Amino acid sequence: MVTSVSSCAGRWTMAVCLILLPFGQATAQVIDTDVIARIKAEGQDRSQALGVVGWLSDVYGPRLTGAPSTEIAKEWTLGTLRGYGLSNVHEERFPFGTGWSLERFHAHMTKPQVMPIIGHPQAWTTSTTGTVRADVVRVDIRHSDDFARYRGRLRGKIVLPQQTREVAMLEGDLVLRMDERLLRQASRPQVPSGSSQSGDTEGGPTLADLTREFFLEEGVVAVLDRGSDSFMVSGAPSGSNLDWPTQRTDGGTVFLAGGGPRADQVGRVVPTATIAVEHYNRMVRNLERGVAVEAEINIQTTFHDEEETLNAFNIVAEIPGTTDLAHEVVILGAHFDSTHASTGATDNATGVAAMMEAMRVLRAVGARPRRTIRLVLWGAEEQGLLGSRDYVARHYADPDTLERRPDYDNLSAYYNLDNGAGRVRGIWLQDNTRVAPIFEPWLKALDELGVTTLGRRATRGTDHLSFDEVGLPGFQFMQDRLEYNSRTHHSNMDFMDRVQEEDLVQMSVVAAVFAYNTAMLDERLPRKLVPMAFRSQQQER
Repeated sequence: MVTSVSSCAGRWTMAVCLILLPFGQATAQVIDTDVIARIKAEGQDRSQALGVVGWLSDVYGPRLTGAPSTEIAKEWTLGTLRGYGLSNVHEERFPFGTGWSLERFHAHMTKPQVMPIIGHPQAWTTSTTGTVRADVVRVDIRHSDDFARYRGRLRGKIVLPQQTREVAMLEGDLVLRMDERLLRQASRPQVPSGSSQSGDTEGGPTLADLTREFFLEEGVVAVLDRGSDSFMVSGAPSGSNLDWPTQRTDGGTVFLAGGGPRADQVGRVVPTATIAVEHYNRMVRNLERGVAVEAEINIQTTFHDEEETLNAFNIVAEIPGTTDLAHEVVILGAHFDSTHASTGATDNATGVAAMMEAMRVLRAVGARPRRTIRLVLWGAEEQGLLGSRDYVARHYADPDTLERRPDYDNLSAYYNLDNGAGRVRGIWLQDNTRVAPIFEPWLKALDELGVTTLGRRATRGTDHLSFDEVGLPGFQFMQDRLEYNSRTHHSNMDFMDRVQEEDLVQMSVVAAVFAYNTAMLDERLPRKLVPMAFRSQQQER
């Protein structure tokens, strides 16, 4: 049985702390208080993290996987990491599909009055034939039987495919900083609430697929939507509900979702843009009044084929281990890519900058970790964790066949940042409760920075899942969301102005301390019960 060590080393005033490892064996972990103090001083007094956010967002954003601008951002990042004195700095490319970039966009309502339209084209949409002006029509397709009502009536039209959505008054927790009540909720074990799995769905094209093909066949000029009805709380823990804010700011903020296909059907979509809900609602209301609506739109895009040079990459850099444990690895990670709607400052240049800064700080203070500390910045997270899943399958284990790679036993832990620009308040255990006694004294060393909570739940939606799903210890830091859920996540307002420097600095220090402490342990971090196939393979060995 693992015994808690919460009473050990209050603020790292003790140099040695006894941790009972999960196998019942007591092992002394020597904590280098001098290095921890130097990490804090370097990270807090000489931080370069905000400058990294500026370059990645203001200069090189957005960083959509497969776009030429993202390749330029990669070259800047590789050069910066080499400048930090890191080792083995390189990229690892993986298959992605056709890339896409936006060249030009504008839209206006021209009748009944002129109104500039706030919006943004969807990713992998096609181009209009220059600037086009056309009548706007409302189309209500809820079933495939509805196609017959509109056949032959849509050629040359701009289509509005959704009903209006209510725009609520702004109130409540639009800026989320986790108070004591929320932290207490996060520290409680997950309470089962019945099956959360949806039923199996039949194969074949969806209604959205059929509608896209119908609009193409009917000669629709363009589609303007107002975004999804549902509001995903990004990175929320699974299980019992926590009181995350659920209101969107609207007011010209455009939340993009979806986009055109980028594989076999790439380019088979009517030019499509998501526009501000207020502008969308005005046009629909006028159509319902019987008032004619006309709009002018220009979308120009470019597709980038994937041939010999694959369109996606992960960025890798290291601080080599210095003992006979150097073959074991601790990984810090964040996704390098962004969506295309803005510069990706909080999603996820802040996570990238914090992890890069953690590596710079460790190098600057002369840390000599027992294990190798590795930074990996992921590509194509926004398309389904593609970069981290490729990396895990290539280096650790195939999630489909459960075949282990030789390095499977050499990973101690993976730590991830991808929940916006807010400071770290703790870490989600991802149901790996056996690490709690190891993490507790680390939190004690950081509680003056507000890091206090072990989240007794699993989180979803980002790259730590690629490790977790093959039985490796993968963790997401618990962050204040600030405006991430209400304003910046996958929106046209994700700019550097939303980044809080003090919080960013704190994120970097926390990541550096966790990486260093993990690298200095006598044993790897304990793992959850792994899939039966892995256990069978272990027994055979």
